[in-house]
Amino acid sequence: MKAVHIVTGTAVPLDRSDVDTDQIIPSDWLKRVERTGFEKGLFSEWRDDRDFVLNDERFAGANILVAGINFGTGSSREHAVWAIQQYGFGAVISPRFADIFRNNCTKNGLVPVVVDPELGARLLEEVAANPELEITVDVERLRLEVPVLGIDVEFPLDSSTQERFLQGLDDIDLTLRHSGSIDDFESRRPDWLSGAKS
Repeated sequence: MKAVHIVTGTAVPLDRSDVDTDQIIPSDWLKRVERTGFEKGLFSEWRDDRDFVLNDERFAGANILVAGINFGTGSSREHAVWAIQQYGFGAVISPRFADIFRNNCTKNGLVPVVVDPELGARLLEEVAANPELEITVDVERLRLEVPVLGIDVEFPLDSSTQERFLQGLDDIDLTLRHSGSIDDFESRRPDWLSGAKS
């Protein structure tokens, strides 16, 4: 995964609560064999409505998604995170994320920014009113900033997850950090435990 230090840009206001992963990426898209092209399925059932926010040209090119409370509920499909990222978003801001969805975000390089409900509601209103509003998500300093509005708040991220983002480490990378110890263990392991034939 790519390292993430700062995500700065404009946002899309998704003013909906309890958005589940089937709404983020409908189950028909889970049949794909490759891990690309999921951006076309992002909110695809909602995008049939011309008035849906992703169809609004004013928000074209935004790289931050501002969502309502309880985002990413439902099944644990990683495809939901892939679809959001492949559409061009580097961070999602919400007052609450479903645990599994949040975990999938951190393992794939999508920054989940938790804010208090009042700030979440204000951001939805401000972004809807001003599509050019610039937001900064600083993973190094764990700060969410909207300078024009005087917003500069801390967001929670444990130190190991923060390191994942800053170093660009997925689960495989974290395992490979211990390759010397793994090789040492394997070299001392009896053959009968490894399934090797004598």
